[in-house]
Parts: sequence; structure tokens; C-alpha cells
Amino acid sequence: MRVLFVSDVYFPRVNGVSTSVWTFRQDLAACDVETVLVAPDYGDATATAEPGILRIRATAVPGDPEDRRMRWAQLTGAMAALSGFDLVHVHTPFLAHYAGVRCARRLGIPCVATYHTFFEEYLHHYVPVLPRALGRAVARRFTRSQCRDVAALIAPSEPMRAVLLEYGVTTPIHVIPTGLCARRFEPGNGARFRAANALPADRPLMLYIGRVAREKNIEFLLHVFARVRQSVPNALFVIAGEGPARDSLQELAYRLGLVEDVRFVGYLDRDSELLDCYAAADVFVFASRTETQGLVLLEALAQGAPLVSTAKLGTRSILKEGCGALIVEEEVESFAAAAVRVLRDAGLRARLGGEGRRYAREWSSVWMARRLQELYQSVTSVAQAGSRQRRGASDLALTDSAS
Repeated sequence: MRVLFVSDVYFPRVNGVSTSVWTFRQDLAACDVETVLVAPDYGDATATAEPGILRIRATAVPGDPEDRRMRWAQLTGAMAALSGFDLVHVHTPFLAHYAGVRCARRLGIPCVATYHTFFEEYLHHYVPVLPRALGRAVARRFTRSQCRDVAALIAPSEPMRAVLLEYGVTTPIHVIPTGLCARRFEPGNGARFRAANALPADRPLMLYIGRVAREKNIEFLLHVFARVRQSVPNALFVIAGEGPARDSLQELAYRLGLVEDVRFVGYLDRDSELLDCYAAADVFVFASRTETQGLVLLEALAQGAPLVSTAKLGTRSILKEGCGALIVEEEVESFAAAAVRVLRDAGLRARLGGEGRRYAREWSSVWMARRLQELYQSVTSVAQAGSRQRRGASDLALTDSAS
């Protein structure tokens, strides 16, 4: 089977969509599914090394230094030359969606989409002048329209499937999370990360990894850290990642008197520095309200990092009893109390770390890729049967006309 992936984002742009696309491509190859990915060109020479990727000329997105917008003419022109695919898989709801749907129709093959992005919440954060109720209505209408374009939808979690059903989406929805590849389980070196970033070995470390953006609720975590410092005065807070909220968060850290103890370390290499960063954490904290799955939580668990987290939307499907996490409400005092408890109790950290490693192994990316392959086969079989029926009806009509 040959599948065309289309996405508005991919590495070197680091986020959950890029990670999901990369992970599934690796494991689908072992399932005899060849994939070709169409994605933006970020002008990074190292990004061309991965095979099977068609990079499209792209322009900067105003106000967003990380993302690129593919040029529509180049995108559609490049995809018009593609052929020999059995299915198109769209991963983002922007230009990639419309180009992917157009290509599938031209080739007469089915198109499926993964709903990676909780668009309703993103629209609220990035178009704040739009009244919340109006923005929600626009996002839901937009989502229903796009979902009608495809033969099947993939939701990364059961809560995200429930949201789509609440929107009134009628396209069949299949829950297939992004799994963890074997590399995520290789032990990181926390001491090496601390040494490389001048972080004293004896200071308790609270960690967040992910996009540094408003919808990730990092401002709340800074207020939590301010409260943690009252009980653990020598604690550090490391924020790894990049995004448009970095400047405002640094300003907030200054106003809270935390500027010397909050470290922004930017993007980290996924196969070395990132694993070391997870391993360096005494507690990993997370409070995003917009995750469709929360893959970063699984990565932290795989490295044995004890978690304190809220359970909102997609993260509810991951955070369960015995998973290696303390699950708390989005309230500064209770969240901070849980973080302090972990930081102070070495036995609790060891127990949560062991639980997390065991639990994360249940989320094998190989198994998730097999489920996706089965969905591809089912969708293409239905499409082929429908095509045969239409041809049969056409032949019958021609016979009747001749007689």
C-alpha cells in the first residue's frame, strides 16, 4: 500500500503533529505501507535528509516565527504531478487539508484525516478580538465542513472523539493514539543535561517540555512555581521549547521574582538532549487545556519522570490510576502542594517513576501503526467496492440503453 501524507507542519518545526507524523511513518514502513510526505520547506538544509518527503516553498507566518505557510500554487502544482497512491492522509486543517482532498478526488482514492488540533481553543487564543461564543461557533462549523470532506477521521483520544461527536460530525471516527517508538525508552542522562546547562546537581528541578504558547497554560505553571518556592526555596523550573509566548512568560517570571530560577532552554535535540532533559526532572508538570492526546506526558513517563498534571481533554485518556502521575485540579495551591510532595519525597518519586515506565510501554507505536494500517485497508476496500458498484450500474445503464 502507498499513502500520501500531507501536513502544514513537520520537522524541524517541533510539535505534537510533527512527532506523530514521524512516528507513524517509521512504523508504517515496517507494516508494508510506503508513505510520501508533503510538508513546508523551512529553509533548513538538515531537513532534506529524511527520504520520502516533498518540501514545498513556504513563507513566514506573521507574528509566528516558527511556522511556515506553503505557497498554494507550488503546493497544488507539486501535488498535481503525484500518482500511484492508494489513499491520502491529511494531518492539519489548513492548506494541507484542501490540497489533500483535491488530490484524492483527482486520483479517485479515499482521503482520511487525523484531528490533531483542538481548533476551537486555538482560535480563541490567536484571534482574541473574536468574541468567545462566536469563535466557538466558527470553529465548530469549520470543523464539521472539513470532516465532511473525508471518508474517515482519526482522533488521538476518546475525549477528542467525544468532542467531534458533540460538534455533530457524522463521518466515522476511529480512536488511534500516537504511540511511543523504542527510542523514547532509551534512558536519558539527567546529570549530563544539568552539567550542559549549568544547573546544580543538588537543586530540585521542576520541568515543562512543549510548545511555549498561551494555550499550554504555562502562565499558570509559573504561578504554581512561585508557590512551590515558598516550600522548596532552592527549586528550579526549566521550560524547554519555543513559541510566541516566551517573551511574555519571561516578563511574568521577572514580575514574580523568579527570573534567576526559571530557565528557558529552547528546543532540544530529540534523540539526545531531550531524553537527558526528561531524566533530569524531579517532577514534570503539565496543565494544558487543549491537548488532543498529550504525547509529551507519555515521553516523560517513559523516562521515569514523576508527573503532576491536570487531566483535560485528550490527557484524560492517558492519566489514569497507577500511570505514574499525581492528577490534580487547575488550582494553584493544590497543584503546588502535589509538586512539593513529589520534590520532597524520594520514595514517592521512585514509585511514580517505576509506574510510569511500566505504563508507557503499553503505548507501543508499532501496535498503533498496525491499527492505522488496518483502517487504511478497510477504507480502501470500501472505496473499491463502491467504485465497482458504480461501474456495474453504469454498464447496466448502457446495456438497457442499447436494447
